[in-house]
Amino acid sequence: MQHHTVGEPLPEYLVIGNVTKDLLPGGGYALGGTATYSAIAALRLGLRVGVMTAVAPDLIIFPQLSEIDGHLAVQRLDCPETTTFENLYDANGRRQYIRAVGAQMQVEHLPEGWSDIPIVHVGPIAQEVSTGLALSFGDSLLGVTPQGFFRRWDADGQVGYVEWADADQVLGRADVCVLSMEDLAHDQERLARFVQRVPLLVLTRGPEGATVYQRGRATAAPGFQVKEVDPTGAGDVFATAFFIRYQETGDAMAAAWFANSAASYLIEGLNTTSIPTREQVEWRVEHGRPR
Repeated sequence: MQHHTVGEPLPEYLVIGNVTKDLLPGGGYALGGTATYSAIAALRLGLRVGVMTAVAPDLIIFPQLSEIDGHLAVQRLDCPETTTFENLYDANGRRQYIRAVGAQMQVEHLPEGWSDIPIVHVGPIAQEVSTGLALSFGDSLLGVTPQGFFRRWDADGQVGYVEWADADQVLGRADVCVLSMEDLAHDQERLARFVQRVPLLVLTRGPEGATVYQRGRATAAPGFQVKEVDPTGAGDVFATAFFIRYQETGDAMAAAWFANSAASYLIEGLNTTSIPTREQVEWRVEHGRPR
């Protein structure tokens, strides 16, 4: 695990969000959160990666990095608890609970020089990225996956939807926003409003792929035909691959195909084990079977 120090090369991709504990039905937990999936995806795609996260001091994050080549710099804010999620299922579907909440990150937690990182991914999962921090990047490509800005939780920890109060400020600066209908509580009117707030919005649609809205105009980008094992983290891997390819090419549809390919590998395995390399992603873009 590396913390950034003066003299090290700056990361090329920064993800800001809290690593989580996702409680498992049989006991124990898996590491999750946008920060986990996006950091590993960016490393596998060949970039130097920075992570800003707030977790309890005893949590070991990124234990799988011994298996991944690449440079990772972590700005870790120690706090009393690690954000912890639990999903409960019954006849009415899934109920999601937050059992513990990590600290919120502020501008003063940003390491020196990190405001100049080329690609910045604001990826909260439970209101842990302050608006000031999200707006701290000048010339970076700013990508936002806003699901955590839409989450509230009651006294019992049950998660529900809340309007994102500072959406206009953050999306007024953002270059790309990636979200799903689940993030928007399946409200088409909300989607229409968000499409108007940002020049490039990408709506992920699970195995079906994505819809790319460029200044309001929608274009479909189909997913790839693969056997789904576990979709957890697919949206995060999609967003990471999209931001990277869009920064490289300036072509939103090429970025969507690239991102669909990356996400299609992720769902073929469990947790982070099947996050692909750049070579794998490019092969499927050329040779894979669209849905």
